[in-house]
Amino acid sequence: MSRHKIGFNTAVSIVIANMIGTGVFTSLGFQVLGIESGFAILALWIVGGFIALCGALTYGEISSAFPESGGEYNYLSKLYHPAIGFISGWVSVSVGFAAPIAAASVALGQYVTKIYPQVNATILSLSVIAVITAVHSVNLKAGSLFQRIFTVVKIVCIVMFIGFGLFHVPSHTVDYSASPFAWKDIFSSAFAVSLIYVTYAYSGWNAATYISGEIENSKKNLPRALFVGTLVVMVIYTVLNFVFLYSVPILELKGVLEVGYLSANKIFGLQVGQFMSLVIALLLVSTISAMVLAGPRVMQSMGNDIKGLRFFAASNKNNVPYVAIIFQSSIAVILVLTSSFQSLITYVGFTLNLFTFLTVLGIFILRVKFKHVQTTYKTFLYPVTPILFLIIVLYILIHIMIERPTESLFGLATVLIGLLIYFLTNTKKDKTILSISENAPTSPD
Repeated sequence: MSRHKIGFNTAVSIVIANMIGTGVFTSLGFQVLGIESGFAILALWIVGGFIALCGALTYGEISSAFPESGGEYNYLSKLYHPAIGFISGWVSVSVGFAAPIAAASVALGQYVTKIYPQVNATILSLSVIAVITAVHSVNLKAGSLFQRIFTVVKIVCIVMFIGFGLFHVPSHTVDYSASPFAWKDIFSSAFAVSLIYVTYAYSGWNAATYISGEIENSKKNLPRALFVGTLVVMVIYTVLNFVFLYSVPILELKGVLEVGYLSANKIFGLQVGQFMSLVIALLLVSTISAMVLAGPRVMQSMGNDIKGLRFFAASNKNNVPYVAIIFQSSIAVILVLTSSFQSLITYVGFTLNLFTFLTVLGIFILRVKFKHVQTTYKTFLYPVTPILFLIIVLYILIHIMIERPTESLFGLATVLIGLLIYFLTNTKKDKTILSISENAPTSPD
């Protein structure tokens, strides 16, 4: 029997599901603490989408050159050094997937308890993680079907939300003009800090790269999936935030986590608004599912390469890395029980941006060092696309280090811990294997 492969449509759904999740339904309340111009807020989401598109276009070429599963772990090991790849894999395990799973489950619990206060938000969050972990630990085909269904439901519900929101007549006015006040907001430190929330909301545009080895005709389908999924989400995010601002006064949004709940109540009234809030909570299931599906493939790749982590490579008869899935979900459970939402988002955004920066920078190494590797896709508008990505992300990282030093230091500490684990678990034999794989030409699909 042939091994099940993930098709183009499922790959696109994984990108979309990873991106549309916690950030867009929770971060606006924190953004308006420092930015009050409707024009500047929408500019935030357009800039964030532009960053994600530039990253997706660049990743498309890198993934075409190195189509194996593992994402940044695979790319950075070959483009820089196995140690850099390992650290990125460690960050993906400890931060990149487990932390957003925790954040999405916490948000889900808070949306539900707004309507049903008697429900214990923490127990609900942990239960959702447990059920989705069980589904994806059994069978890839079943997990893929689960993913497609929830992603379709997610998009349909969001489109309905947007449609009704645009026809809603608000009781307040929102200034969307490009006034001097708006431009002042755009060039403020608050705008730069808010971009970390926006880039977090867009994080997931590279999700399909972590399972590229399981995507049918990945050299062709993966770049297309990255671009299409990111473009769809960019449009959805911009219009959705327009609806949020259009339906709820900015003063009522400040510091509020459940932005979608407030907006739904304004648009639909209390009863229907509560139902829509439950729908938003259901949509977060798709986000959690996509991350539970993608993240463990990084750990599986690390386990295949490094003897000290071989247990991560363990898989069942359906080739599902169940040990890695359970391990990742266990970290998510710990984070649910110990972390605050806002600091978690800043920490995740800062740490992930470090490695997307290095990966996009790697396109220049790919063009010089790996000329012999055949790629089926070339980065659109190279070198302008990666350069713009690098400039904007560096701008964000610098401002986060200045404005949020505690979360930045935790992010850098996570990187140092990963480096320590690399030297403790990586034997000379492992280094030799990785060095050979680094210079070996990639095999065609």
